[in-house]
Amino acid sequence: MEPKNASVSPKPLESAPLAYENPEFIDSPDARMLRIMSEYYEPMARFRRERIQDTVVFFGSARFDSLDEANEQLALLDNTGSVQLAPHAEQPARAGEEETSELKHKRAEAAVEMARYYEDARTLARMMTEWSMKLPGRRHRFVITSGGGPGIMEAANRGAYEAGGKTIGLNIKLPFEQRPNPYITPALNFNFHYFFMRKYWFAYLAKALVVFPGGFGTLDEMFELLTLDQTHKLSKPITIVIYGSSYWKSVIDLQLLADKGAIGVKDLDLFQFADTPEEAFAILKDGLTKNHLSAGASDEGTVPDEPQVSAQEMLGPDIAKTLS
Repeated sequence: MEPKNASVSPKPLESAPLAYENPEFIDSPDARMLRIMSEYYEPMARFRRERIQDTVVFFGSARFDSLDEANEQLALLDNTGSVQLAPHAEQPARAGEEETSELKHKRAEAAVEMARYYEDARTLARMMTEWSMKLPGRRHRFVITSGGGPGIMEAANRGAYEAGGKTIGLNIKLPFEQRPNPYITPALNFNFHYFFMRKYWFAYLAKALVVFPGGFGTLDEMFELLTLDQTHKLSKPITIVIYGSSYWKSVIDLQLLADKGAIGVKDLDLFQFADTPEEAFAILKDGLTKNHLSAGASDEGTVPDEPQVSAQEMLGPDIAKTLS
């Protein structure tokens, strides 16, 4: 019996896509490990290329603007990092409105308060960057790092940008629309899919943390790093400043945690409160100098003075060059 397709020639096949250029595979569960590894190796390569040795991380709310913008047009974001405004009923009260709800009055007061924190974060980041840029060496020390979005994150990147330094934005891909703030150094503008990989890069390079007023995300990130410090999972000492004592002491009673035995009394020494940029700067400078700049506090070997060579340059002719 003659084979079914003996008289029919198959159509020529197009070349199959390379595995790493096949979006169906790359986006599949089978390639999850590759995606995770990419969010480790790609930032690592960029940090080494830009000679970033360590960072100072700023956490805080994404929802509030600078003082100028708050005065000009009060706005409240629908979600952290979103460009969508919250519903009209939740927006702060504006000058000239005939009828305003109690919620709108509260939002207006909060907008002014949070605008002050924006300006404080901007000032502190500028002070830190101006100081760190004067440190000797060809590696960039204590680079200001944020979550890459608006609000306090933008303020931190903006202050570093205004000082003329490099500044890092570790953004996250979320279901709602968002965009990185414009003050991030382009070569250090990152976007992550996995929260845990983003948190890894927050923690891995951080030598200091400043926590400005914020919501769920800020609380999550703050306690993540406090727990790592508490359990000695960080390889180097970290200086933690909680900024805005009146805000944070009304949000959570950390002293009560110690009084009830939920944490040790000595765990309260893991952080310090600050209420002005000058006070926070003094705490940060003292901690960073003592732990990472003084005699015996060497961080050598973390990042090379020169940009990292590629595998081809490192291994030489044993790896054949390709055309692409």
